[in-house]
Amino acid sequence: MAEVYVGIGSNMDAEVNVPRALALLEERFGVLQRSRAYRNPAVGFKGDAFINMVVGFSTPAAVTEVGMVLAEVEAACGRERGGPKYGPRALDLDLLLYGDLVSGDGPVLPREEILERAFVLGPLAELAPDLMHPTEGRRLADLWADFPGAHDELEPVEL
Repeated sequence: MAEVYVGIGSNMDAEVNVPRALALLEERFGVLQRSRAYRNPAVGFKGDAFINMVVGFSTPAAVTEVGMVLAEVEAACGRERGGPKYGPRALDLDLLLYGDLVSGDGPVLPREEILERAFVLGPLAELAPDLMHPTEGRRLADLWADFPGAHDELEPVEL
């Protein structure tokens, strides 16, 4: 069984798409651990704010199977591929951690944005504060405590 963490983000009908994604992920993977949901400004483009959160679950599924399920859930929630890298999203599901797997083949793991984006690290550290980052060798809570600025960009919201 692998402990898996997935980032969830949406800035298009997020109040509908994020709960729908949670339900679909729970159907496939069982009970989800959930961080709070946060509103934060769009990064990399001018646009509506995003709602972001992180979920965790245990699964016997291979990393490639997890990735396929995430793509299916995105599609079911209206995600259209082919747009710009940074732009509005009905739903964005990012595989952040798959156990302690470190890989550059297929999905890059651990996902680089963990160390770069407050909207990823903050909810992840909230959910699993004592988890060690596979390449940094530090607890997520400590990485978050040392994260430069950006804490104020995360506004907790109810879904």
